[in-house]
Amino acid sequence: MSDKFNLPTEVIELPSKGLLYPEGHALAEGKIEIKYMTAKEEDILTNQNYIKNGTVIDKLLQSLIITKFNYNDLLIGDKNAIMISARILAYGSKYEITYAGLEQEVDLTTLENKPIDESLYKRNENEFAFTLPHTGNEITFKILTGEDERKIEAELKSLKKISKTASSEVSVRLYRTLTSINGSTEKKDIKEFTANYFLAKDIREFRKFYKTVNPDVNMDVCLINSEGEEDIVSLPIGLSFFWPDL
Repeated sequence: MSDKFNLPTEVIELPSKGLLYPEGHALAEGKIEIKYMTAKEEDILTNQNYIKNGTVIDKLLQSLIITKFNYNDLLIGDKNAIMISARILAYGSKYEITYAGLEQEVDLTTLENKPIDESLYKRNENEFAFTLPHTGNEITFKILTGEDERKIEAELKSLKKISKTASSEVSVRLYRTLTSINGSTEKKDIKEFTANYFLAKDIREFRKFYKTVNPDVNMDVCLINSEGEEDIVSLPIGLSFFWPDL
C-alpha cells in the first residue's frame, strides 16, 4: 500500500536542537519527520477511550511521527513543537478561540521556538547545575520528558488513593526533576530535601532558571480583553485546536 500511494511528510526543527538527547539518538540532530494527518488520525482524535484517559494527543503524535525512537524520550518542549506543526499541517495556521467573551484568531505560524543559550548546555547530556541562592545547596536537575510526566502522574494518582485531600504535586514534580542534592544522587536524599528542606524562595529562583534552559515553543500570544486592551497570554489550547470544525 505504501508503495502505491504518496504520503507527504515534513521535517520539523526541534526547540532543543537535539542537544539534550544522548549521542546516537534519532533526535540528536535536532530534527524530526512527521506525516500529514489522514483519516486514521482523525479516528484517533475521536476515540472516546483516548479522550477519557487523557492520551489522545500522545496517540495522535505517535501515529504522525515517522522518525523511529522511543516516544517517551521526547522532551515536553519538543512535543509542543510537534503538536503545533501537526495542527498547521492538518488544518492550517488559523486558530479561532474565544477570549474575554470575544472571538479572536491566532496565526499559529507566528509561534516560534524559544532561543536557547547553548553555552549552558553540554551536548548529549540532559543535566544542569544550579546553586540555590538562599541556602547555598547545590542541585543538579534534568529537563522533563514524556516518561517523567507519566511517572509524575502515576505517583500523584497513587498518593491520591492514600489521601484524597492531600496535595503533593509540587514536591513530587521537584523530586522527579532533581538528579542530585549536594552531590548525592540517592533518591531518598532528593525526596527528603524536596519535601522538607527546599525553601519556597529557592524554589522560585530554581523555576526561573529552569525556564531559561528549558527548550520549548514560545506560546505567548497577544489577545484583546474585554476592555479593548492587549493581553499577552499563554495560548489557550481548547477543543477547536484539533477539532476546528466543532
